[in-house]
Amino acid sequence: MAVHSSRPALHPTRPALLALSLVTVLLAGCAISPKPFTAEERAQTAQNDRATMFAQQPAITGPVTLEEAMARAIRYNLDHRLKMMEEALAQRQLDLSNFDLLPKLTAAAGYNNRNHPLASSSTNVFTNEQSLAPSYSTDKTNRTADLSFSWNVLDFGVSYFEAKQQADHVLVLEQRRRKVVQLLMQQVREAYWQATGAQRLRDRIGPLLEQAGAALTDSRQAQRENLRAPMDTLNYQHALLDLMRQLEDIRDNLEQAKPRLASLMNVDPGRDYQLAPPAQFSVPQFDMPIAQMEETALERRPELVEASYNERISVNETHKAMAKLLPGIELSFGQHYDSNSFLVYNNWRSAGVSVSWNLLNLLNVNNIRGAAAAQLDVAQTQRLALSMAVLTQVHVARAQLGAKQRQFDLLKQMNDVDQQILQHTHNATQANAQGKLDEIRAATGAMMSELRLYQSYGELENAYGQVLATLGLDPVPDSVQAKDLNTLEQALRGEQQRWAALGKTDAGAGAGAGAR
Repeated sequence: MAVHSSRPALHPTRPALLALSLVTVLLAGCAISPKPFTAEERAQTAQNDRATMFAQQPAITGPVTLEEAMARAIRYNLDHRLKMMEEALAQRQLDLSNFDLLPKLTAAAGYNNRNHPLASSSTNVFTNEQSLAPSYSTDKTNRTADLSFSWNVLDFGVSYFEAKQQADHVLVLEQRRRKVVQLLMQQVREAYWQATGAQRLRDRIGPLLEQAGAALTDSRQAQRENLRAPMDTLNYQHALLDLMRQLEDIRDNLEQAKPRLASLMNVDPGRDYQLAPPAQFSVPQFDMPIAQMEETALERRPELVEASYNERISVNETHKAMAKLLPGIELSFGQHYDSNSFLVYNNWRSAGVSVSWNLLNLLNVNNIRGAAAAQLDVAQTQRLALSMAVLTQVHVARAQLGAKQRQFDLLKQMNDVDQQILQHTHNATQANAQGKLDEIRAATGAMMSELRLYQSYGELENAYGQVLATLGLDPVPDSVQAKDLNTLEQALRGEQQRWAALGKTDAGAGAGAGAR
């Protein structure tokens, strides 16, 4: 006789409805709404950022030389530190990519509890009547544990090429950091000499302005007393006011020079410091044959080295795309445990091999190969175009250095003449208003001439730095890994001497040294 079970209809109970309502209220209370930062939080963030920007770096205790300014820029400049952190992050990502090459070892554990046994019955297919009394073969409380080892050959191949791409990406970021350092040194050279001019001329502007102001006061007094012709007095006052305007412009320019250099060195722009430039201007020379300059630039420029790495990344992208077309073979082995008391064996091992292959990928082989070949052609053409741009920059930088040398020589001669004019004017000054105007005009002209001289020398140093950057010459050798300023200063000084020798001699072996 067939046994039929009567199942009561399921109706939601009052506790279930209460629990559902409670969950709904909790979810409504978890809704996210915009929460802007308060003024106190923004003020605290600004204060913390300001303290962090200048933390863990020695304070300036004496006059700063050019080498120290460069060393501080290399060590503490925030843009450079950002590139170093990006490079370190890429290295960490490479370490993660290397872990992707390893097989997967997975541990899992579980616990399950039911309020009723997992019971079931069977129904006869032909008579549609129950053929077996309800029964169960699983405990109401069950614990499981698994330790599985698996290795997919296709995933390994794809991860291998991705790791090679990530390794090249680390080298790409290294070249970008080199480029930042080279441009940073070029900016420091120009900013240092502009700040030097500001330091030497700043204290001379105040007395000149006071002298011009006193002369203007005397002239206005003479105008009220009608001691001179009105037009002569007004022209004289106009000339004095124009000179005072020029002096104010000079002072504005000078006040901006040191903060710019401080920013490059990552020093508080509001902090005053002194510079210790050489006593004499040393005109930089670089007489390397143009053919050797072209060869050096093509070998060492960070952009070209980066382009070569990008080309290799494109090749590995092709290999990765082709690897994805192969069948996936997965090997697995595991140790398992189940606390179910109905099992004959609660512990067992398993091993298996599975193969999967998306056959439709075979229809896409030609498209994948074509896209990969096109990507590689683009990378090669970009490198060729960049090489042409580098060769052009070499010739432009060489011509610009020569032009700045000639301009500095002319301004130096003009400054010598203006200083002599000032001396003769001072000696010939008489105690009259017109004499004061001539002396003020001569002093202002001499000061502007000296300012232009320092600016011109800064541009000359910038042009010299542009030549070095165009050739891809690094300010610090690869072998120098020290972090203290003294070691960096010595390395910078030695490398600059080597550059000077490089520009005067053949130095064919030295040009390629240290290229990455």
